[in-house]
Amino acid sequence: MDVMKANPIVGQGTPLHLWQTSHHLAQLPVIDILDLVPEGARAVIIAPHPDDEVLGCGGLLQLLAAAGRPLQLISVTDGSASHPGSKRWPVERLSTVRPQESAEALRRLGLPLHSLKWLRAGFTDSHVADREAELSAFIERHLRPNDVVFTTWREDGHCDHEAVGRASAAAATRVGATLHELPVWTWHWAAPEDSFVPWQRARKILLDPALVARKRHAIQAFASQLEGDSHIGLPPVLAPFVLERLLQPFEVVFL
Repeated sequence: MDVMKANPIVGQGTPLHLWQTSHHLAQLPVIDILDLVPEGARAVIIAPHPDDEVLGCGGLLQLLAAAGRPLQLISVTDGSASHPGSKRWPVERLSTVRPQESAEALRRLGLPLHSLKWLRAGFTDSHVADREAELSAFIERHLRPNDVVFTTWREDGHCDHEAVGRASAAAATRVGATLHELPVWTWHWAAPEDSFVPWQRARKILLDPALVARKRHAIQAFASQLEGDSHIGLPPVLAPFVLERLLQPFEVVFL
Protein backbone atom coordinates (compact mmCIF):
# COMPACT_ATOMS: atom_id res chain seq x y z
CA MET A 1 0.00 0.00 0.00
CA ASP A 2 2.71 2.44 -1.02
CA VAL A 3 2.07 6.16 -1.14
CA MET A 4 3.22 8.15 -4.14
CA LYS A 5 0.61 10.85 -4.81
CA ALA A 6 1.10 14.03 -2.79
CA ASN A 7 -2.64 14.52 -2.94
CA PRO A 8 -5.06 13.35 -1.60
CA ILE A 9 -3.13 11.02 0.73
CA VAL A 10 -1.66 13.53 3.16
CA GLY A 11 -1.50 13.92 6.93
CA GLN A 12 -3.43 11.64 9.24
CA GLY A 13 -6.59 11.72 7.15
CA THR A 14 -10.19 11.42 8.25
CA PRO A 15 -10.43 10.58 11.97
CA LEU A 16 -11.80 7.14 12.75
CA HIS A 17 -14.59 8.51 14.94
CA LEU A 18 -16.13 10.29 11.93
CA TRP A 19 -16.53 6.95 10.19
CA GLN A 20 -17.74 5.23 13.35
CA THR A 21 -20.43 7.84 14.00
CA SER A 22 -21.53 8.28 10.40
CA HIS A 23 -25.25 7.68 9.98
CA HIS A 24 -24.66 7.46 6.24
CA LEU A 25 -22.11 4.67 6.57
CA ALA A 26 -24.26 2.84 9.11
CA GLN A 27 -27.12 2.74 6.62
CA LEU A 28 -25.17 1.05 3.83
CA PRO A 29 -26.90 -2.15 2.72
CA VAL A 30 -25.36 -5.38 3.98
CA ILE A 31 -24.54 -8.17 1.56
CA ASP A 32 -23.38 -11.76 2.02
CA ILE A 33 -20.04 -12.43 0.34
CA LEU A 34 -21.26 -15.89 -0.62
CA ASP A 35 -24.02 -14.23 -2.63
CA LEU A 36 -21.40 -12.15 -4.44
CA VAL A 37 -19.29 -15.25 -5.11
CA PRO A 38 -21.87 -18.01 -5.58
CA GLU A 39 -21.06 -21.68 -5.54
CA GLY A 40 -19.19 -22.63 -8.70
CA ALA A 41 -17.58 -19.21 -9.08
CA ARG A 42 -13.96 -18.32 -8.37
CA ALA A 43 -12.86 -15.18 -6.53
CA VAL A 44 -9.90 -13.37 -8.09
CA ILE A 45 -8.20 -10.74 -5.93
CA ILE A 46 -5.95 -8.31 -7.78
CA ALA A 47 -3.65 -6.41 -5.41
CA PRO A 48 -1.47 -3.49 -6.52
CA HIS A 49 1.04 -4.14 -3.71
CA PRO A 50 1.75 -6.99 -1.30
CA ASP A 51 -0.62 -6.18 1.60
CA ASP A 52 -3.53 -4.63 -0.32
CA GLU A 53 -5.25 -8.02 -0.50
CA VAL A 54 -5.32 -8.19 3.31
CA LEU A 55 -5.97 -4.50 4.02
CA GLY A 56 -8.83 -4.26 1.55
CA CYS A 57 -10.46 -7.65 1.94
CA GLY A 58 -8.80 -9.74 4.64
CA GLY A 59 -12.18 -10.51 6.18
CA LEU A 60 -13.77 -11.30 2.85
CA LEU A 61 -10.94 -13.71 2.08
CA GLN A 62 -11.47 -15.56 5.34
CA LEU A 63 -15.17 -16.03 4.62
CA LEU A 64 -14.52 -17.26 1.09
CA ALA A 65 -11.82 -19.68 2.23
CA ALA A 66 -14.04 -21.06 4.99
CA ALA A 67 -16.77 -21.71 2.41
CA GLY A 68 -14.33 -23.52 0.13
CA ARG A 69 -14.55 -21.05 -2.73
CA PRO A 70 -11.57 -21.31 -5.11
CA LEU A 71 -9.27 -18.29 -4.89
CA GLN A 72 -6.74 -16.69 -7.19
CA LEU A 73 -4.49 -13.83 -6.09
CA ILE A 74 -2.64 -11.60 -8.54
CA SER A 75 0.09 -9.42 -7.01
CA VAL A 76 0.78 -6.69 -9.54
CA THR A 77 4.01 -5.26 -8.02
CA ASP A 78 6.49 -6.34 -5.37
CA GLY A 79 5.93 -3.16 -3.33
CA SER A 80 9.61 -2.25 -3.40
CA ALA A 81 9.05 1.52 -3.67
CA SER A 82 7.47 1.87 -0.23
CA HIS A 83 10.57 3.36 1.46
CA PRO A 84 12.19 5.77 -1.01
CA GLY A 85 15.72 6.70 -0.05
CA SER A 86 15.93 4.27 2.87
CA LYS A 87 19.13 2.37 3.52
CA ARG A 88 17.38 0.18 6.07
CA TRP A 89 14.66 -0.78 3.56
CA PRO A 90 16.31 -0.54 0.13
CA VAL A 91 14.51 -1.67 -2.99
CA GLU A 92 16.51 -4.91 -3.16
CA ARG A 93 15.48 -5.91 0.36
CA LEU A 94 11.85 -4.90 -0.07
CA SER A 95 11.47 -6.81 -3.33
CA THR A 96 12.24 -10.00 -1.42
CA VAL A 97 10.68 -9.21 1.95
CA ARG A 98 7.31 -7.85 0.93
CA PRO A 99 6.08 -10.95 -0.95
CA GLN A 100 7.27 -13.03 2.02
CA GLU A 101 5.24 -10.81 4.33
CA SER A 102 2.17 -11.35 2.17
CA ALA A 103 2.62 -15.13 2.31
CA GLU A 104 2.82 -15.03 6.10
CA ALA A 105 -0.21 -12.75 6.32
CA LEU A 106 -2.26 -15.08 4.14
CA ARG A 107 -1.20 -18.00 6.31
CA ARG A 108 -2.37 -16.09 9.38
CA LEU A 109 -5.73 -15.51 7.71
CA GLY A 110 -6.11 -19.25 7.41
CA LEU A 111 -6.06 -19.35 3.63
CA PRO A 112 -5.27 -22.70 1.99
CA LEU A 113 -1.86 -21.79 0.58
CA HIS A 114 -1.49 -25.28 -0.93
CA SER A 115 -4.44 -24.63 -3.24
CA LEU A 116 -4.34 -20.84 -3.58
CA LYS A 117 -3.31 -19.87 -7.09
CA TRP A 118 -0.93 -16.92 -6.63
CA LEU A 119 0.47 -15.04 -9.61
CA ARG A 120 3.12 -12.33 -9.40
CA ALA A 121 2.79 -10.01 -12.36
CA GLY A 122 6.13 -8.25 -11.93
CA PHE A 123 5.14 -4.66 -12.71
CA THR A 124 7.14 -1.74 -11.30
CA ASP A 125 5.87 -0.31 -8.03
CA SER A 126 4.47 3.24 -8.37
CA HIS A 127 4.64 3.05 -12.20
CA VAL A 128 1.83 0.64 -13.06
CA ALA A 129 0.05 3.24 -15.18
CA ASP A 130 3.01 3.31 -17.56
CA ARG A 131 2.15 -0.25 -18.65
CA GLU A 132 -1.58 -0.28 -17.97
CA ALA A 133 -2.60 -1.86 -21.26
CA GLU A 134 0.00 -4.59 -20.79
CA LEU A 135 -1.30 -5.26 -17.28
CA SER A 136 -4.88 -5.47 -18.53
CA ALA A 137 -3.84 -8.04 -21.13
CA PHE A 138 -1.98 -10.03 -18.44
CA ILE A 139 -5.07 -10.03 -16.20
CA GLU A 140 -7.32 -11.01 -19.09
CA ARG A 141 -5.22 -14.11 -19.78
CA HIS A 142 -5.85 -15.32 -16.25
CA LEU A 143 -9.60 -14.65 -16.00
CA ARG A 144 -12.58 -16.83 -16.77
CA PRO A 145 -16.13 -15.65 -17.58
CA ASN A 146 -17.59 -16.87 -14.27
CA ASP A 147 -14.88 -15.23 -12.12
CA VAL A 148 -15.74 -12.58 -9.54
CA VAL A 149 -12.92 -10.05 -9.44
CA PHE A 150 -12.06 -7.87 -6.43
CA THR A 151 -9.56 -5.05 -6.85
CA THR A 152 -8.85 -1.51 -5.72
CA TRP A 153 -11.25 1.27 -6.65
CA ARG A 154 -10.40 3.23 -9.78
CA GLU A 155 -10.49 6.50 -7.80
CA ASP A 156 -8.81 5.27 -4.60
CA GLY A 157 -6.24 8.07 -4.49
CA HIS A 158 -3.04 6.14 -5.19
CA CYS A 159 -1.75 5.98 -8.77
CA ASP A 160 -1.14 2.21 -8.68
CA HIS A 161 -4.48 1.45 -7.05
CA GLU A 162 -6.27 3.44 -9.72
CA ALA A 163 -4.31 1.94 -12.63
CA VAL A 164 -4.88 -1.60 -11.35
CA GLY A 165 -8.58 -0.83 -10.94
CA ARG A 166 -8.86 0.45 -14.50
CA ALA A 167 -6.83 -2.41 -15.97
CA SER A 168 -8.86 -4.99 -14.06
CA ALA A 169 -12.16 -3.43 -15.11
CA ALA A 170 -11.18 -3.46 -18.76
CA ALA A 171 -9.99 -7.07 -18.57
CA ALA A 172 -13.12 -8.23 -16.75
CA THR A 173 -15.33 -6.54 -19.34
CA ARG A 174 -13.54 -8.27 -22.21
CA VAL A 175 -13.76 -11.69 -20.54
CA GLY A 176 -17.27 -11.29 -19.20
CA ALA A 177 -16.22 -11.61 -15.54
CA THR A 178 -17.86 -9.67 -12.70
CA LEU A 179 -15.87 -6.84 -11.13
CA HIS A 180 -16.17 -5.34 -7.63
CA GLU A 181 -13.95 -2.54 -6.34
CA LEU A 182 -12.50 -2.04 -2.87
CA PRO A 183 -11.75 1.27 -1.13
CA VAL A 184 -8.37 1.22 0.66
CA TRP A 185 -6.86 4.72 0.72
CA THR A 186 -10.38 6.15 0.32
CA TRP A 187 -10.81 5.73 4.08
CA HIS A 188 -7.92 8.17 4.53
CA TRP A 189 -8.90 11.10 2.33
CA ALA A 190 -12.67 10.81 1.93
CA ALA A 191 -15.42 11.85 4.32
CA PRO A 192 -18.51 9.76 5.15
CA GLU A 193 -20.78 12.08 3.17
CA ASP A 194 -18.31 12.68 0.35
CA SER A 195 -20.37 12.81 -2.85
CA PHE A 196 -17.34 11.83 -4.94
CA VAL A 197 -17.39 8.34 -3.40
CA PRO A 198 -19.95 6.05 -5.12
CA TRP A 199 -21.84 5.22 -1.92
CA GLN A 200 -24.87 4.21 -4.00
CA ARG A 201 -22.78 1.26 -5.25
CA ALA A 202 -21.41 0.43 -1.79
CA ARG A 203 -22.32 -2.68 0.18
CA LYS A 204 -21.06 -3.80 3.58
CA ILE A 205 -19.76 -7.27 4.38
CA LEU A 206 -20.04 -7.73 8.13
CA LEU A 207 -17.10 -9.19 10.05
CA ASP A 208 -17.46 -10.74 13.49
CA PRO A 209 -14.79 -10.02 16.17
CA ALA A 210 -12.88 -13.23 15.40
CA LEU A 211 -12.53 -12.29 11.73
CA VAL A 212 -11.33 -8.79 12.61
CA ALA A 213 -8.86 -10.18 15.15
CA ARG A 214 -7.40 -12.56 12.59
CA LYS A 215 -7.16 -9.76 10.05
CA ARG A 216 -5.34 -7.61 12.62
CA HIS A 217 -2.94 -10.47 13.33
CA ALA A 218 -2.32 -10.92 9.61
CA ILE A 219 -1.52 -7.23 9.16
CA GLN A 220 1.19 -7.52 11.80
CA ALA A 221 3.08 -9.71 9.33
CA PHE A 222 3.79 -6.62 7.22
CA ALA A 223 6.80 -5.62 9.30
CA SER A 224 8.31 -3.41 6.62
CA GLN A 225 5.14 -1.36 6.33
CA LEU A 226 4.76 -1.00 10.08
CA GLU A 227 8.24 0.49 10.28
CA GLY A 228 9.48 3.70 8.69
CA ASP A 229 13.05 4.96 8.66
CA SER A 230 13.78 7.55 11.34
CA HIS A 231 17.19 8.28 9.81
CA ILE A 232 15.52 9.98 6.86
CA GLY A 233 12.33 11.08 8.61
CA LEU A 234 10.21 8.47 6.86
CA PRO A 235 7.10 7.48 8.83
CA PRO A 236 5.59 3.98 8.56
CA VAL A 237 3.15 3.46 5.72
CA LEU A 238 0.82 1.55 8.05
CA ALA A 239 0.68 3.97 10.94
CA PRO A 240 -1.80 3.13 13.74
CA PHE A 241 -4.36 5.68 12.52
CA VAL A 242 -4.25 4.07 9.05
CA LEU A 243 -4.76 0.57 10.41
CA GLU A 244 -7.69 1.40 12.65
CA ARG A 245 -9.70 2.68 9.72
CA LEU A 246 -9.06 -0.62 7.93
CA LEU A 247 -10.00 -2.79 10.92
CA GLN A 248 -13.63 -1.86 11.32
CA PRO A 249 -16.20 -4.65 11.81
CA PHE A 250 -17.03 -4.65 8.12
CA GLU A 251 -15.48 -4.32 4.67
CA VAL A 252 -16.99 -2.32 1.83
CA VAL A 253 -17.23 -3.26 -1.82
CA PHE A 254 -18.46 -1.12 -4.70
CA LEU A 255 -20.67 -3.24 -6.94
